[in-house]
Amino acid sequence: MIKFTLDGKEFEVTKGTTILEVARGAGIKIPTLCYHEEMSPYGSCRLCLVEVIKRGWPSIQPACLYPAQEGIEVMTDSERVRKNRKILLELYLARSPDSEAIRELAREYGVRDTRFKLKETSNCILCGLCVRACEEISGRRAISFAHRGSKRAIQTPFGELAELCVGCKACAYVCPTRAIEIEEAD
Repeated sequence: MIKFTLDGKEFEVTKGTTILEVARGAGIKIPTLCYHEEMSPYGSCRLCLVEVIKRGWPSIQPACLYPAQEGIEVMTDSERVRKNRKILLELYLARSPDSEAIRELAREYGVRDTRFKLKETSNCILCGLCVRACEEISGRRAISFAHRGSKRAIQTPFGELAELCVGCKACAYVCPTRAIEIEEAD
């Protein structure tokens, strides 16, 4: 068993338990967009950042990926954490200004506007949940990440109709911003 401190309270957990799992079990809210309990953690949205103090050295870590470790101190809502989340939410607002999920999180953190301006906007925040759902739940790879940098996107292989898609709708179900809409065939 591992003992550590989370928001001033001591916890004892089994090795391999993540900070996010402990926090959720204790009723401590940590925002996430790319996390789903049925899939492996990925850490792409970074909203679950927490401040970890290990051997006197503070660092910012994603709670969904960071395992509890003996003697660490974790703060889920420090000034440094809130500042990082606000910047991330500004970036998400710039990319997905029409997403209700993003606007709701932004309001929660007092973010009303963004200083960042993007040429193109999308409700897709590139969290990768849909890609992971397609692979981990359906066992297929009908969609995946394509390109790099500012051109990064989620698409079917070679941008063509994905014959691998079985229509399970897992991708739409897990999408935190409802960027994926399933069209029913006539």
